[in-house]
Amino acid sequence: NEAKAGRVEFRLDKTANIHVPIGKASFEEEKLFENFSALMDAIRKAKPSGAKGNYIKRIVVTTTMGPGVKIDATQAQSMEATG
Repeated sequence: NEAKAGRVEFRLDKTANIHVPIGKASFEEEKLFENFSALMDAIRKAKPSGAKGNYIKRIVVTTTMGPGVKIDATQAQSMEATG
């Protein structure tokens, strides 16, 4: 129920990578975009005040066992959720 209400939960692994699902392959493109925007917003808000420079260096979106698609980290950090 919390996930459906928009709760975003993520953690870092030991190499400072974030692994978090943003949807299913059956989701519409707009829904995946909304979920990705919400995730980026949550990561921006969670950034420690002492962190300087590029907080997010690389973004790759992938299916569970599929190839990864690189996303421009600068553009992704500046995007805002629509709706």
